[in-house]
Amino acid sequence: MSFSDLFDSGFKKRNKNHFAAIVRIAMDDGVISDGEKAFLDRLARNLSISEGDYNQILKDYKSHPINPPMSYDRRLERLYDLARMVYVDHIKGDHEEILLGKISVGLGFHPENVKYIVDKALTLVSNGVDLDTFKDEMKNMNR
Repeated sequence: MSFSDLFDSGFKKRNKNHFAAIVRIAMDDGVISDGEKAFLDRLARNLSISEGDYNQILKDYKSHPINPPMSYDRRLERLYDLARMVYVDHIKGDHEEILLGKISVGLGFHPENVKYIVDKALTLVSNGVDLDTFKDEMKNMNR
């Protein structure tokens, strides 16, 4: 096995785990809506999740750990994806928002700030900001 094979498998595993975290939010109400399905399909393509892995993750999404990214930018990117999933479901203040908070702590955000972070993230996503604007705004909230 070459060094690049090790990197690829680790990268793919992180993508699978990230995708499983998003599926966990989608499945919180026990059903994946058409909007969630479309988002999951796009995200699976973007994360290079194979059809077989996609189906396996849907069946067994709880077995995938939430691996916090080392960089703050990567955490914000994952938070952006997760906030978009909650927004697609049009359920603010329900179980999914609570789960988003739990996953956010798992991503490495401080538990004392997570409610504010989740509220800010959902507000930005509902305003239709792109990823770069999202990251800038989230970074600026600490200043």
